[in-house]
Amino acid sequence: MADTKFVLASRSPRRVQLLTELGIEFEVRPADVDETPQLGEEPTEYVGRLAHDKSFAVVSPGANEVVIGADTTVDVDGVIFGQPVDENDARAMLMKLSGRSHLVHTGLCVIASASGIAITEVVTSQVTFAVLSQADLDQYLASGEWSGKAGGYAIQGLAGTFVTALEGSWSNVVGLPTEALTALLSTVNP
Repeated sequence: MADTKFVLASRSPRRVQLLTELGIEFEVRPADVDETPQLGEEPTEYVGRLAHDKSFAVVSPGANEVVIGADTTVDVDGVIFGQPVDENDARAMLMKLSGRSHLVHTGLCVIASASGIAITEVVTSQVTFAVLSQADLDQYLASGEWSGKAGGYAIQGLAGTFVTALEGSWSNVVGLPTEALTALLSTVNP
């Protein structure tokens, strides 16, 4: 693994931080792919497809590199909650998450370009929110933390206080399931 170059196909600061915490040296090579859900596409299919597309968009065939692509979405009753377009959209999302459970899916694709091995996996966690008051929403939205976050929240930030239960991987909800990633990396680059 010492000669292998690792590439993260994302500019997400959260993914960069989680990958750095694993002690992996890597290059950030953001992928530019269309993130529009396809007609009838399930949330798990959506994140798996985007992780795959992001990885393949930046891979250098024949190079000795391992590319890591990921995409995260919030799933409420089969409806994809991506990044809110504005504060009103974030408010609407958070109101739908209030007092109930939802799923967070992260698609993860790892490609070893030298061998051509590519594996895509989807990791799912279940998050339960407390009932959010108008004051909770107003204060959170004023923080701006919702911007650029699937479902309009960051579990590792101020919205962590909204969470009453979590089943599954915390790092998955942040945007990069490190447990699954570690397993995939050992498979494609033993």
